[in-house]
Amino acid sequence: MDFDNSKPIYLQIVDFFYENILIKRWQEEERIPSVREIAMMVEVNPNTAIRAFNHLQNLEVIYNKRGIGYFVSENGFDKVLQIKRKEFMEQMLPDMFKKMNLLDISFDELKNAYNQQENEKE
Repeated sequence: MDFDNSKPIYLQIVDFFYENILIKRWQEEERIPSVREIAMMVEVNPNTAIRAFNHLQNLEVIYNKRGIGYFVSENGFDKVLQIKRKEFMEQMLPDMFKKMNLLDISFDELKNAYNQQENEKE
């Protein structure tokens, strides 16, 4: 995993979890990789990985079944979706609007670009 120096590593691991939950690689009530497995997968110290696990537990996105492992919470998908939507609306969107204004990009141009991208997926 390539890390960005501007954001704590454990939060980048949290984002890795979010993505896997949002793309439904990890389903609700499904066991996820262990702390050690995640640490090896993303090549970090297990202490860094446990910080990510603790953060996600505090948000109730995952939970631990003692002796069995960690699982995605019953409503983990909805929680992650809510967290990421809020992050997008409060952090990314204002920056995008600023850039659109600087570059004189209209909403119609943005909509056309979006539609074109969606058509290419099909």
